[in-house]
Amino acid sequence: MAAGSGPIVSLGGTGAATAPLSGLNSFAPGQAVGSTVGAARTDQHFSLPANWYLALKRGFDVAVSLVALSVFGLILPLLALIIKLDSPGSVFFSQERVGLNRRRSRAGFDGSERRKVLQPGRPFRVLKLRTMGVNAEANGPQWAAKNDIRVTRVGRFLRKTRLDEVPQFVNVLKGEMSLIGPRPERLVFVRQLEKEIPNYHQRLMVLPGITGLAQVINGYDEDLESVRRKVELDRQYISRAGFRQDGKILLDTVSVVLKGEGSR
Repeated sequence: MAAGSGPIVSLGGTGAATAPLSGLNSFAPGQAVGSTVGAARTDQHFSLPANWYLALKRGFDVAVSLVALSVFGLILPLLALIIKLDSPGSVFFSQERVGLNRRRSRAGFDGSERRKVLQPGRPFRVLKLRTMGVNAEANGPQWAAKNDIRVTRVGRFLRKTRLDEVPQFVNVLKGEMSLIGPRPERLVFVRQLEKEIPNYHQRLMVLPGITGLAQVINGYDEDLESVRRKVELDRQYISRAGFRQDGKILLDTVSVVLKGEGSR
């Protein structure tokens, strides 16, 4: 879900269980956005990435973020100027999202567990370049929509090239996000979707990412079924975490950006 970026979508649904990880064997980074998930049922077992992998991944995140922000700093004055000339409002957009659940158990995670807490994960403020008008959410939290009329002219270019996402490398440096992981959501959506989708909370067991398996395959959330697919892809990524998978996701992310796919 993109913050403040689409018409309000009903979150009502059947609450049917999601597909097991084994049902996603046919998925691979680079598959067309909008692919569907196989037969639905709940997988009760869920494994978390090893600590050594997370430590090495963190080092990679920091190195890439420093390079990305250094390069981005060279073009930021120009981007800031055209954003201000195109529409009133600030250059940057900041919004609270739900991040890593630090209460996770390293001994394993039972998918049937449903912790009832006020805050399901660590809150943080995600940073992006502004792509919408200042009153984009005058009617409340909204999902992204294709050809969203609230997106500015410059905003469409920023979204198509994913330049609006680059400031999130600041979040990565702060340890709030990773380069690759589940997309961070807003608390209002997390609370609603946890009631509708079994195992939704499992995607909070690792740091959220700028890109990820669900982002390159599933694209933007459109309805409850697309969120179900996203959750299963996030669970697949977490359970099969490794640098080979990360490499494939990065290559697919580059392909998506160059082709301008999935932007709204």
